[in-house]
Amino acid sequence: MVDPIPLRGTSLHDGVAARLRAMVFDNQLVPGQWIDEKALAVQWQVSRTPLREALKVLAAEGLVELVPHRGCRVIALTEDDADALFPVMALLEGRCAFEAAKKAGDADLHTLRRLHDELERHAAAHDIEAYYRANHVFHAQVQSLASNRWLDRATGDLRRFMRLMRGRQLALPGRIEASINEHRVLIDAFEQRDAARAERAMHDHLMAQLVALKKLRGTEAKAAPHAG
Repeated sequence: MVDPIPLRGTSLHDGVAARLRAMVFDNQLVPGQWIDEKALAVQWQVSRTPLREALKVLAAEGLVELVPHRGCRVIALTEDDADALFPVMALLEGRCAFEAAKKAGDADLHTLRRLHDELERHAAAHDIEAYYRANHVFHAQVQSLASNRWLDRATGDLRRFMRLMRGRQLALPGRIEASINEHRVLIDAFEQRDAARAERAMHDHLMAQLVALKKLRGTEAKAAPHAG
């Protein structure tokens, strides 16, 4: 649901960009959807100018594409995009886990354990949406604990595109159970302060997501001809 609260302030287009970005990540604006600038301008009580400037920001980030004489639509990642993105993200997140395991203090590990326990609860309830959100927080926390600004920049840039898929692979039957098992290996590696094992576990966790996504797409493709 679109937030009706008017946007105000000197950096108006920044606020509009933040709201649009959140709508993309929350799937309120879905991949391939055309963005109705006029409707949003009315709902948010802003002129078209800051809205268009905000869309340029999101286009520069790769989240939307500006189509001449048509408008702007949310980017839709292809299977080839996923095949290329996941291995790179696996390397980056694996490195995040390695550095986080080396640098994390007792309080940091306590935070990771608390986040993991939240994942356990959502997995037990088979709440895919809540699990996806908690999983994002867990991975972001590992990235933060790595405390490497260059790694943070590269990982953060690509994480935006991972979020476009919104953990679709979790819809594959049995995937949420497999995912929490992968997280159990990961949290154990952190608590044992085994950086190399944490790196392998995180890398394998990301690659398992790609395998699950491809299986899900295959299942959906087979079911499509029989739909309706």
